[in-house]
Parts: sequence; structure tokens; C-alpha cells
Amino acid sequence: MRENLACVLSQNMAFTDCMKPTDFAAEKKGIKMKNWRNRIRFLLKTNSSKSILHLMTTGPHRPTADDVQQWAQSLDRLLSHKYGKAAFYIFLKSEYCEENIEFWTACEEFSILTSKKEMASKANSIYEDFIQNEAPKEINLDFHTKNDIAESLHEPTTACFLSAQRKVYSLMENNSYPRFIYSDLYKELSAAARGEGKHIKS
Repeated sequence: MRENLACVLSQNMAFTDCMKPTDFAAEKKGIKMKNWRNRIRFLLKTNSSKSILHLMTTGPHRPTADDVQQWAQSLDRLLSHKYGKAAFYIFLKSEYCEENIEFWTACEEFSILTSKKEMASKANSIYEDFIQNEAPKEINLDFHTKNDIAESLHEPTTACFLSAQRKVYSLMENNSYPRFIYSDLYKELSAAARGEGKHIKS
């Protein structure tokens, strides 16, 4: 609860709407991510992030300049593109709020399920991972939305996470997405797609 409150209080502060109190404590201890390059280097310690960025900048099927340009038109366009979504995930991870896109993606997967058994299993998994108090990837939702979801788990429908998904989408669209479009990550991906500039290195 304390972490959620911190997210709510800091939503109007640039670059801190997704950070948790533990992150600020870590900064006091000298673990500072002063700029985008340092944050990305930190992220590139994980093989998955490194391989995604490498593919986006050097792979044979890397996004075209037109693809990257379209990512700046809307969050919908960004999320509908394989590499656009991957780049946005890496950016959210650098801001310590990748749980937002993970939740949104889980809801998208849930919405196309037809088997009641699969829906019940997936609904409980989403609730345990993202919704319940102290969930490992707890997202910032109000009590009423959480309560409505908890009650819907007895007989889940494709709409039981819809309200929460819209709220998380709105949070990404109004906060993280504009910062992504103006970030060095987006600029470097755009330059790489045009065949200009330096590739991203770990």
C-alpha cells in the first residue's frame, strides 16, 4: 500500500511516477541512474534486453524508419508493433514500472480466451501477479476497481479486467509514452532505423 501511495503522490513529478520508495533509498546509497545511458547499461546486464536491442538496431528484420516514425503517432501504433512494444518495455523497465505493460499484455491475452477453464486459470494468475495487495508486480489501482475484479473471479468474463486495463493504458499514454517519444532510446532507435548514428552498445 505504501508503494502504491508513493506512485500516486509522484504522478505529477517527471520521471518519478513509477518509482518506488525503495528506489529512492537505493539512490541515497549511491546506486544512481543519472541518465538514460546509465539506466540502459544497467538493463543490458540481462540477456533478453540486450538481444532485443541488438535485433532492433542490427537484425535483418529491424524496424524501418517509417515503423519507428509511426510509433510516435499513438500508443496504439507503438504497442501494435513487435519491436515498438519491446522498446517501450525496455523504457518502462528503466523507469521501474514495466508491470504496467506486462499487465496490459496479460489482459490482451486474457481477452481472446474462450475456454472457461482457461479463463478462470488466467484470471486468477493475473489477479495474483498484479492486483492483490502485495502482489509481486502490483499495479496502481483504486480499492473499488480491485474489489470489483476480486468479486468477478468467481465467474470471470472477458470484461473483468477491462476497467483496470483502461486505467493502466491511460497512465502509460499520459505519462510514460510521451517521455519515451522524447527519450534518447527512441532517438537512437530512430537514427539506427535511418542508418544513421551509433548503434546502442552495452
